[in-house]
Amino acid sequence: MKTLNLAIAAVVLLVAAAVLNPSPERHRARIKETLGERSPVARVLGVGALAAFASNYHSLGIASYTTAGDRTLSVGVLGMVFVLQ
Repeated sequence: MKTLNLAIAAVVLLVAAAVLNPSPERHRARIKETLGERSPVARVLGVGALAAFASNYHSLGIASYTTAGDRTLSVGVLGMVFVLQ
């Protein structure tokens, strides 16, 4: 019974992760917002908007990430997006 409950919980978590996987727009909005918060100069120059525009979105089904060149800009899971430094 314990194993069945654990399996059900794992399936529910995976389905929730797939449904809540952040979209490219959510990643780009969060990148723009976070980079603007980190530096007023970057906000004025539009660095966040430029980085967001130049990013490439990659979905893993249950998680996602964006890159610019060989650098990972953000990681998303369960509806949350985390911008990396």
